[in-house]
Amino acid sequence: MSAGHYWLVIGGVLFVILNTAAGLIWLERRMLALWQDRYGPNRAGPFGLFIVLADTIKLFFKEDWIPPFADKVVFVFAPAVVVASVLLSFTIIPFAPNVVVADFNVGVLFFLAMSSMGVYSIVLGGWASNNKYALLGAMRGASQMISYEVFMGLSLMGVVIMSGSFNLSEIVAAQKNGWFILPQCVGFFIFLIAGIAETHRLPFDIPEAESELVAGFHSEYSGMKFGMFFIGEYMGITLISSMVVTLYFGGWLGPAFLPPVIWFVLKTFVFIMLFILLRASMPRPRYDQLMEYGWKILFPLSLVNLLITAAIKLLI
Repeated sequence: MSAGHYWLVIGGVLFVILNTAAGLIWLERRMLALWQDRYGPNRAGPFGLFIVLADTIKLFFKEDWIPPFADKVVFVFAPAVVVASVLLSFTIIPFAPNVVVADFNVGVLFFLAMSSMGVYSIVLGGWASNNKYALLGAMRGASQMISYEVFMGLSLMGVVIMSGSFNLSEIVAAQKNGWFILPQCVGFFIFLIAGIAETHRLPFDIPEAESELVAGFHSEYSGMKFGMFFIGEYMGITLISSMVVTLYFGGWLGPAFLPPVIWFVLKTFVFIMLFILLRASMPRPRYDQLMEYGWKILFPLSLVNLLITAAIKLLI
């Protein structure tokens, strides 16, 4: 890859990911309104499109307040961690042949490492706020994310065994004769649930839980620092959707009448819509139910899936 092509890919990925995160703010509100039979954004501009611009202006000009009782350095640093970790995760995703920022041989491991870094953002933000609601939300978030990372990692090992590689481009290429969703349907199910928990989206928004914890770990945040948490969440949705497509649905592979990158975008969009639909329809479980569901159901299932996949691979 030439230097010009390399920088073009980096600039294109940054532009698309950041604008997608902003666009999802509008899309989610429109879809929630449609599915819940109510009005969505429909005043600010055509179809309410200018609501994104209004939100952006509000975030930039809203008072950027730091509580006097907070640990100021850590308080400011925490929101940057989630944005940085998600953006770094996008570097290893192959959007099309030769359209990838960093084609690592250990791409799967790099993704798991970066997703685990998101825990620091929640823990540091909740602790630095010096607020009991924020601290409770941070502790919930840390235990939830660390627990579900275990199941996420185990669910991915079936794909690694079948493809024989940790490289995401090679995993996509290994699906030319059939997507991994069929032989790895259990792994897909576990990975998707763990991904929803990792992004702490409904029904797994236990760290925020407005009815119990005000806004959880970011209760004290305002202005662009809150905006970074906000954008980080939507980028996380796009990241998990992209990983699901890459690992289980053939990535950019598809009929030749559309370019590979278009197939990747269309598949990813389907799973983004699934994230929004879950928010529109699912209730939030209790915290103890969330943890029991993970350790008593998903953990054994992920181990069984791994053992069966390894045994079949050895026999074949």
